Amino acid sequence: MQDGRTTLSKFLIDTLDRQPCASTQGMAGLSALLIDVAAAIKSISAMLTKGALGGHYGSAQTVNTHGEEQKKLDVATNEIFVQQCEWDGLLAAMVSEEMEDVYAIPSGYPRGEYLLAFDPLDGSSNIDINGVVGSIFSVLRTRDPADSAATESADESANEAAFLRPGCEQVAAGYAVYGPSTMLVLSVGNGTHGFTLERDIGNFVLTHSNIRIPDDTAEFAINASNERFWEPPVRRYVQECKDGRSGCRARDFNMRWIASMVAEVHRILMRGGVFMYPRDSKTPAMEGRLRLLYEANPMSFLIEQAGGLAITGRERILDVRPHALHGRVPVILGSKNEVERIARYHGEYDRGEDKPFTSPLFGTRSLFLPDFTA
Repeated sequence: MQDGRTTLSKFLIDTLDRQPCASTQGMAGLSALLIDVAAAIKSISAMLTKGALGGHYGSAQTVNTHGEEQKKLDVATNEIFVQQCEWDGLLAAMVSEEMEDVYAIPSGYPRGEYLLAFDPLDGSSNIDINGVVGSIFSVLRTRDPADSAATESADESANEAAFLRPGCEQVAAGYAVYGPSTMLVLSVGNGTHGFTLERDIGNFVLTHSNIRIPDDTAEFAINASNERFWEPPVRRYVQECKDGRSGCRARDFNMRWIASMVAEVHRILMRGGVFMYPRDSKTPAMEGRLRLLYEANPMSFLIEQAGGLAITGRERILDVRPHALHGRVPVILGSKNEVERIARYHGEYDRGEDKPFTSPLFGTRSLFLPDFTA
């Protein structure tokens, strides 16, 4: 399937539309919806390629629902997603990082049985430096057509409660990464697959079939400037990585940080690694930093479909039931064996079984504490 001839449309037809055990109407609807999402991504890619020449750089002089300053491109890319996906009768409603409330499909358009949650431009702080950015999306079904709940009204399927379901109920998820080439990475529950945009003809072509994350890695990504706010299990893990060959892990690790979740997750899918945006004490009232519905859930779905793991530190992300549209969670995801180690450290800490963590700078033979036993 990596012969350069399998387009996204053909992949979706083979994967969804021709499944004998699936509802033909439902699977065809999902396939068509993902084609709409891909069209939005193509439009965003073309807009970003223009750079500063496109007139979309700088602040929009507005803030989003999280109190964050919106870039002009945040607003423009959100509008592209809405306009591309609202009209063809596939969606009941949408949720976005840039919209405070649920966006119900306007009455002039037919309503469908899917729900779309998305972050139209992840890592937008990188725009002004021409850094890597992306888009993230998640798809849920409003109901199972074979279920008696199929009688619920369109209004009921378009309210906030319809979105507040754990990530394990996603029927599709993906992201686009806008780098030297534009890639769409997607899963419909049959593995994680990567498509590269062939700009000359406008097709996404399958280039990375059935991506698998190595179980082991020597690379981790975390914002080290927040170290003083981390919980002890995270500080323990990161310190072991920094100790490298001379520490208990007996091998060297590399640290990365791009400030774009899409870029971090894409690197992990391509070569392994661990991405961490853990719980911290910087803002005690905030459970985590990343949004569950349209950041953590879709990325966790992709990671698990590629053989990795995704946790909050203490539970599987895809099992977390959201309580608000824009609710946040801690995120630790990537190579299986390293994520399992981090989970074990959290368990040991919570049970009081781990040794108290102290930085080597404050050990008995540090620069700050003389060795009085000499």
